[in-house]
Formats: sequence, C-alpha cells, structure tokens
Amino acid sequence: MYDNKTESRTTINILRRMNVYQEVIVSILYRILPVQKYLEAIYFYTYTVFGLQTLYVFALFVNSWLLSGTWLSGVLAATWYILNRIDTTRVEFTIPLRENWSLPFFALQVTLVTYFLKPQKKPYALRSTTVLVFLSTFVFSVTWQFNQFILLVQALALFGLDSLDMVPSSKVTLLYMIQVASLLLVWVLQFFNSMILGSLVLSFILAAMLTKHLQRNLKVGSLTVRMGKLLLNLILVLCLTYLLNYFIKKQLLLESDEHIFKFIKAKSGFGATRDFDASLYVCEEAFGFLPFDTFKRLSHTLLLFPYALIVFFLAIVAVVVAYNNISGLSKSLSAVEEEESTASLRPEIAYNLVHTILFGLLAITTMRMKYLWIPHMCVVASFGVCSKQLWRWLLGLFHLYSPQRVSAVRHVVPVLLLLYLSFKLYPLVMEELSELREFYDPDTVDLMNWIRSSTPKNAVFAGSMQLLAGVKLCTGRTVTNHPHYEDKALRERTKQVYQIYAKQPPENVHSILRTFGADYVILEDSICYERRHNRGCRLRDLLDVTNGHVMDGPGLDDPDLVPSAHPRFCDAIRKDEPPYTSFFSRVFKNKTFHVYKLKKQEK
Repeated sequence: MYDNKTESRTTINILRRMNVYQEVIVSILYRILPVQKYLEAIYFYTYTVFGLQTLYVFALFVNSWLLSGTWLSGVLAATWYILNRIDTTRVEFTIPLRENWSLPFFALQVTLVTYFLKPQKKPYALRSTTVLVFLSTFVFSVTWQFNQFILLVQALALFGLDSLDMVPSSKVTLLYMIQVASLLLVWVLQFFNSMILGSLVLSFILAAMLTKHLQRNLKVGSLTVRMGKLLLNLILVLCLTYLLNYFIKKQLLLESDEHIFKFIKAKSGFGATRDFDASLYVCEEAFGFLPFDTFKRLSHTLLLFPYALIVFFLAIVAVVVAYNNISGLSKSLSAVEEEESTASLRPEIAYNLVHTILFGLLAITTMRMKYLWIPHMCVVASFGVCSKQLWRWLLGLFHLYSPQRVSAVRHVVPVLLLLYLSFKLYPLVMEELSELREFYDPDTVDLMNWIRSSTPKNAVFAGSMQLLAGVKLCTGRTVTNHPHYEDKALRERTKQVYQIYAKQPPENVHSILRTFGADYVILEDSICYERRHNRGCRLRDLLDVTNGHVMDGPGLDDPDLVPSAHPRFCDAIRKDEPPYTSFFSRVFKNKTFHVYKLKKQEK
C-alpha cells in the first residue's frame, strides 16, 4: 500500500493516490482461482478487461430494450456499438485505461437509472433497483479518477428535469443521495482523498438540495412567475455551488484539480493561458474538437441519421411537455395514455434525451468525451428506430397511421437495418478479424531490454511521463514522474523534469534531476524535434513560454518573451562537448532514444 519504488524520493499511498482497487481485486482473484496453471497473470488481466466490455454491450442492449419495449432495439444498439468500435471504445489498443474499467459500470448505471425512473414499480422492485444503482455508481466512481465530472453532468441533467417537472422529484432526490453516498464511500476507501470532497458534483448536489428544501413554493404560480422562479433558482444554485466549492477547497488547501479548471477556462475562450499544465491539455488532440470525419464514419454505419431524427423529434416533444408543465396545462395520464400520446414524454426517455444531448455537447467540444457519447448514441438511435411515438408521428404526417402499421414498421425496419449492416459490413469485419497484428516498436523494446540488463534495480530514471510509465511497467525501475496528473506536487515535478527539453544550461538540468534522485535521463527525438503539433503547441514551445523564452522557428511571439542565453538542452547534449560532458555521459542510444547517466559532482 505504501510505495517508495514508484516516485523517486517519495513514499505514496497507492490506494489513496490512484484508482487501482480493480487491480487489487483482480490480483486476489488470480491467486485464489485455479487458473494459474492455464493463464499467465497478464492474460488473466487482459481477459478480465475484455470481459467487462461484454457487460458494457449488455447494458446498452438492456437500456435500448427498456426504452423501446422490444429486444430488436437492443440487438441493433449492440450491433452499432461493435461496428463503430473505433469511436465507442479504446479497449482494443489501450487495455489498462481507467475508462475501460469504469465505463461498463457507468453504462450499467445509466440502464438502471432508466429502469428506476420508469413509473409504477412495486416497492420491492424500487428498493432493489435503488441498491443496484448505488452499487453501479460506486464501482464506476472507485475505478476512475474523473468520476466526479461525469456524475456532475448526470446531476445537472437530473436538476434540469426536476425543475421542469419531467421526472419525479422524490426519485431525483434519491439519485442525488446515491451519488453522494457513492463518492463518500470512495473517499473513505481512498484514505480520505481530499480531491473527492472538493469535487464540484458534491457542492452542486448540496446546493441543489438546500435550495430545494428552502423554496418549497418553487413550482407554483403563473407561467411568467414560474419561469422567473426557475431562473432565479438556477442562478442561486450555481452561485451557491461556487461558494461551497471555494470554501471547501480553501479549508482543505486543495489544489489537485486546479489544472482541469484552468483547461476548461482556456477551452471556453476566456483568454489565452500560459499555464504549462493547462496548455498540455489544450494542445493535445484528444482534448480538441471532435473531427468531422467522425460523423462520416457514423453515417457510413447508418447510425447518425436515425439518431439525429429521434433527438430532434424528442427535443420538440420535450419543449412542449416542459411548457405545459410550467404553465400548468399538463394532464395526468395513465401509462397506456402516455404511451399513445405524441405530446408526452416518459421520465426515463426524458432523462436519456438530456443525457445524450449533454454528453454530445461535451464530445463535440472535447474529442475524448466521444467514448461517453457515441455508445449512448447507439442506444438512442436504436430506440428511435423502434419507437412507437416516432413512427406514430411519421405515419401520421402522411395520413397512414394505424396501430397495426406502427407495430409492423417498428419491427420490420430494425430487421431490415440489421440485414443491410450484415450484408454491407460483415466482409469488412471478417477481413479485420483475419489480420494478425502484433506490437512492433523495436527501439522501445531495445531500450527496455537495455535498462533491465544494464542498470541497477534501484536506478532512478527521468524522462517524459508516457515513456516513464512504460519504464516502470516493463523494468520495475523507479521513475521521477508519471502520467497520473491529479497531484499538484507531481505536476510541479514533471514541469521541472521537462526542463531537459527547454533552453537550459547543463548545470541547471543536472541540479534539477539530482534533486529528484535521478541516475539516468532518457531523451526522445520525437519530443526534442517534434513536428506533429503546430508552433506554440510543441512541448518545447510550452516550456519556452513558461520560462519566458522566444519559441523556435518563424512566427510571432509575445512581446515580453526574450531569446534564451542557452541552447536547447536535448539538442546540445548530443554533441558530447563540454560543459555537458562534465555532468552527463551517454550510455545508450538508438534511432529514437538517448540515455545519459548523471555524473556525481564533488561538493
């Protein structure tokens, strides 16, 4: 639990710092189950992660079935998820990602919330569903450090629906409590990690529940009065959320997630930022806007068109229902009448509509979020294809409506879609499955083999975050920094170590690296001479701006930046000339990496 072999000169509580309970549980299962004779540990781990993707697809299948009332919808949702897997999951090429553990449970949670919001359940069904929602929310939260932001979006959706009387208020309160209880349990299991208490979602839920308790007459009055009350309530909740979050963070001296809010500020266009950590996110392609070719791929599998149609239709219905609720024109309908009415929206459908819209906006503005949106897009699109409400409306436009036609069309169309997708895409899927691929990166393998065979086991390595994660995994050597970025001290350490790619004198770089106990430093040509990003977004540019230096290459610089008195360290050290040879000696090189050993300086 307490580890001094990961970060040099630092002892960390692994369970507190990182979300690794899943690895702990899997390792225990591997030891107690009779599988060690048949499977190596790495294969057991890999198959476990792949097995969770089965749960993911099953959750999407059930959610679509619950919304539409036919299992054909679930089959179509699962099929679309698989055919669009380049945009729905990263599991096939990055197995240990935290999201590959957590998103299956989030999909399960959304499915259970869908069932939970369905009306007219018996008391025992409601209780059992509540327990299952709590368990799925908890497992999702304990396996991914970004749980608080995903749950915040869900809480915002529930808040909006509650304000507009589109879901039962008592159920929204219960879901709030489930989120709070799940996060507090994670807080305890992570040895009272203050980042959880300082999360926005906890502050938002406290603010929403407090204002809800104090304003009991919020949902009474004329249309104008109610709209004014709702607007004031929204402003009050947001202001109270900010104040609560600010107070909690001040009391706890919490700065672990400040880089995320700096990134959001820069991403939202509230001025350019020179903050190194925020710039790393802004310049990374995964945190940019969703590329247009994504929509081309989704159109190719016929996912985009039914999704857009059903969201457009449901959005119009939602606006009508919300207006009727606020103005007091809504009527109490039975389950059958609600099913038959075009201008009504069941609570579970309303939730999934707002859910997909909010995560869609997130995905369009931040590409990495597409792995939360597009799987749910499969659910919504398949529901739309099998929706009684949608087909009743479409057939009614052409004066062709009859219950028999609606029933026939909503079952025939998904079958035709499945046949078309099978006929068109089955050969491509088989071709992909026939390809035998393997990892091929000889320079990295060469580096790892050299480290294992030619360096002491207690050696400490410095370098880029991503590479050092591989060094730790493949060789077991201690590293100065790694990609787990939710710690302010580690972020500061990473920025200091990255001076190896800045314009710094060798004595400064040597002093920094020795401060963190480094024995070796690994320099990568792909970073030192990077061309993938534009000027201003290369790592060396971010370091230059942070250090107040003019960037390399033609282009405009801020007027307060000045030329550096020193060459770029990673380039100058390759010449093996003084004064660099006084501090470093090259011990390994290939086409990609250069490894230097730090010389000990006499005091």
